[in-house]
Amino acid sequence: MQTSAHDNQRGGAEALLAALPKPIADYIEANARLDVDAMLKPFAADAVLFDIGRPHAGQAALRTLFEQEVVAVKAIFTPDSLRHEDGKVVVEGPAHGHFKGSPIRFTYAFALENETIKTLEITL
Repeated sequence: MQTSAHDNQRGGAEALLAALPKPIADYIEANARLDVDAMLKPFAADAVLFDIGRPHAGQAALRTLFEQEVVAVKAIFTPDSLRHEDGKVVVEGPAHGHFKGSPIRFTYAFALENETIKTLEITL
């Protein structure tokens, strides 16, 4: 049986998702569906997301960010690498969507606490 490059990429993405802690995998899978409620669910109530240096604290701020800067431009992050660094889970990959420069490669550094995402730092 032959596999295409797309099949290999999909298989690699599935393996990477399986290797991630559940809250992070849940967030990434929800982002792929552009499902704001499901994207918020893995975050702690007092979580802080740093979007290229700009802090967004708490569920209400995260909801606004996801609605205005993710769903509105259909920005979907597709991680292709994973590492653990300084107590954080770091994933890298492109984000595709209807925005200038798409796709753009991002680094997402997650810090977990009590099975939730406590902080997420997104950098270029």
